Amino acid sequence: MNKKRLFTKSIVALTVAMASQQAAAAGFQLNGQSATGLGRAFAGDAVIADNASVLSRNAAAMALFDAPAISLGLNVIDTDIKVKDIDYELMGKPMPGQSDQSVGGTAYVPNIYYIHPINDKFTVGGGIYSNFGTKTEFDDSFAGNEYGGLTDVKSINFALSVAYRINDQFSVGGGLDVIYGSGKLERTNKTIEGGTGATGKLVDVDADGYALGWNIGSVYELNEDNRFGLSYRFSPDLEAEGDISMGGNKVDQKLIMPLPDMAEFSGFHKLNDQFAVHYSVQWIKWSEFDKLETDGGVHLNDYNWKDGWHYALGGTYYLNNDWELRAGYMYDTSAQDTTTSISVPDSDRQWLSAGFTYHIDNKSNIDFGLTYLMGKDINVTESTANPMHDPQIPQTGPANISSVKATTRADAWLYGVQYSRSF
Repeated sequence: MNKKRLFTKSIVALTVAMASQQAAAAGFQLNGQSATGLGRAFAGDAVIADNASVLSRNAAAMALFDAPAISLGLNVIDTDIKVKDIDYELMGKPMPGQSDQSVGGTAYVPNIYYIHPINDKFTVGGGIYSNFGTKTEFDDSFAGNEYGGLTDVKSINFALSVAYRINDQFSVGGGLDVIYGSGKLERTNKTIEGGTGATGKLVDVDADGYALGWNIGSVYELNEDNRFGLSYRFSPDLEAEGDISMGGNKVDQKLIMPLPDMAEFSGFHKLNDQFAVHYSVQWIKWSEFDKLETDGGVHLNDYNWKDGWHYALGGTYYLNNDWELRAGYMYDTSAQDTTTSISVPDSDRQWLSAGFTYHIDNKSNIDFGLTYLMGKDINVTESTANPMHDPQIPQTGPANISSVKATTRADAWLYGVQYSRSF
């Protein structure tokens, strides 16, 4: 068995999962920073600034606050990930245990933000939230668990930000991001013994690490009803270490995991006392995942992702002094190109979102957001080459030690609730 090749595949899956930004969106981007944003498909979220969660999208928008503000929220991500029409082969022979798999689950993503104006010019803020996370788990009896298995990844983002108001129209901001990521990965393989499959541990990973990034942003206010926001987030390489074993042998290396940079442009336009429209375009540099290496410069694998885009459009209806209603639509492009995976399902996705705000009084409110995320059927093929195979020599065995073909689809429901207060 080519264990090095399978180990490489598994580590890549872990790396991709741990290293991804806003697995509700393409490329494991959670997009779960607030219930308010969830209710409008995050359209306009880098400039609307209706609560303190805006610092997670654009630090400069903190300059729009004239009083301290706090927001506490919880988003629930319920993924429906199907792997069907499975065809798994080992040494050219079809293997049993190929029933359809449901590998999604439910994740709880809390967040907290605080913004504090210092004076007419300076505002500071901080937040704790998650940008990345996913979990897929195949049945233990699944024959192709060298490609499936368990992937369980979480991240926490600790943000400190500052904004400066240049004049009545221009504001700028920036901050530091400390990202902590942790992940568990398990893969098993099958070997042929008397025509049956025997299961053995192939990869067992429990690793974590930190990274320090930064972000900058700006806001231009045409007037109080029309404004634009632009932000850029630099994401560094994350070094992960921990218990990593392959075939029962410990691997004493650090993984260097490149994280994607992101840029976002948002606009907000209040048309009258009751209606507003807002929109966002976000670019995510998923092409950072061209390869995976260790800190010793050992090349593990190529992983050819492509840059992704989000296009979001939303609207807000100010019903009365107590209620605001909102809705939004997002088109989210896949990060995967020609290389696909059953353990990292991905596709272009559409978001249908709705939500509301209830104002408890003139200083506090509760938000609720709901999104249905629709993916697409993707045909996936993965294989592990047979190093003994030589097409020029007869009877050197099949071209692949193992291979799997399947159709994947990832849909999800997202729910969010949030309490916000100004002082």
